[in-house]
Amino acid sequence: MNNMKKIVIASRNEGKIKEIKNFLHGLDIEILTLNDFPDIPEIEEDGRTFEENAIKKAKTVFELTKFSALADDSGLEVKYLGGEPGVNSAYFAGQKATDQQNNDKLLELLKDVQMDDRKARFKCTLVLHNSLYNNLIFEGKCDGYIIDQPKGELGFGYDPLFVPEGYTKTFGELDLVTKNKISHRGRALGSLRMYVEKMQTI
Repeated sequence: MNNMKKIVIASRNEGKIKEIKNFLHGLDIEILTLNDFPDIPEIEEDGRTFEENAIKKAKTVFELTKFSALADDSGLEVKYLGGEPGVNSAYFAGQKATDQQNNDKLLELLKDVQMDDRKARFKCTLVLHNSLYNNLIFEGKCDGYIIDQPKGELGFGYDPLFVPEGYTKTFGELDLVTKNKISHRGRALGSLRMYVEKMQTI
């Protein structure tokens, strides 16, 4: 009989799931995702902040599965664009937009913009929700800049366009181990993992 505690990652995004699973590896928990619950409908991300969206997803998934739920909402904020795409990062070029379409729109908006004005920041808010915790929140951020053409086949989303501060390669070129040490999600997950190890529960 499997007595491992279960946690559901409130996502069907394979890139995001891979990063989270990598970070939680070795903990005495069974990791599920929304792909294990095909009957759960798409959860509308209509919050004004990353935190509002993550809380909504975590609470909804916990209520529907009765397992601990871990939700992530994250995105890219570009200074020249007044913080856009922000909470709309996944839908920047439209509700059904692909990563390619979002990246193309971003590059078009930054066309002819000098590198000094291409500063950007990835932000991530993680929320853990279950019967013990009513919305434990962990946050991370990573500063960098947007280049003028995609580089690298790794990662997902805006990764091929984002060079983190202190590096010369994009997130699309950096291996997962390196990326997880410095990324917004990696920093938030690091805080979550330390908490879980300290409390020995999830």
